Amino acid sequence: MKHSSKNRLMPRHQALFTKETLFDKIARSVCRAGTLPRKELYEAWETARRVRRRYKGGRVVDLACGHGLLGHIMLILDNTSDHALCIDRKLPDNARKLSQTLLTDWPRLVGKIHFKEMDIEDITIYSHDVVVSAHACGSLTDVIIDKAIMGNARLAVLPCCHNLKTCPTGNLTPWMEPTLAVDAVRAMKLQSRGYDIFTAKIPDTITPKNRLLMGHPRSRDE
Repeated sequence: MKHSSKNRLMPRHQALFTKETLFDKIARSVCRAGTLPRKELYEAWETARRVRRRYKGGRVVDLACGHGLLGHIMLILDNTSDHALCIDRKLPDNARKLSQTLLTDWPRLVGKIHFKEMDIEDITIYSHDVVVSAHACGSLTDVIIDKAIMGNARLAVLPCCHNLKTCPTGNLTPWMEPTLAVDAVRAMKLQSRGYDIFTAKIPDTITPKNRLLMGHPRSRDE
């Protein structure tokens, strides 16, 4: 089974996830909803569990959320977050179908997941938030980083679709591959704005765009 497959998980695929692990339980819920490509399940899971190893509690703000699975898993992994705000300019028509399936299996999440269609620039971020985003395309990742910095919030982004015309490379391309240069500049920007940063990767068997950048203000007692 290719974890990078863009084929949609359907109810019949529950037979692929028979273990009594938390991941398999989430996967079976996603299969029953029949709304999500396989790779997005693995991306959200691998991102969320790495973020939750470092950042507990707070409002979860899932930006460029798509179906909002990342925000749901963040709450499943840590019950000390009181709610998740899942924001996209245009939400998929079946995002709430996926949400309802997950809420059926995790009733403690009822009333804690909030979807909003709006521009990311219009959201207010607070210092207690955990801002997350998986594969916000191109310079949208930079908008998300800027919003987290403005709010003095914890942050985790999994960038993708690097636009070399709009995303700064810091003149590092003679030393490194251009998309890596873009992400290096992003990391250095966070450091220059008073953040401690952590870098990680999710498995490249899921996506080659697998660099995870996390950070929190140095003044914050984690």
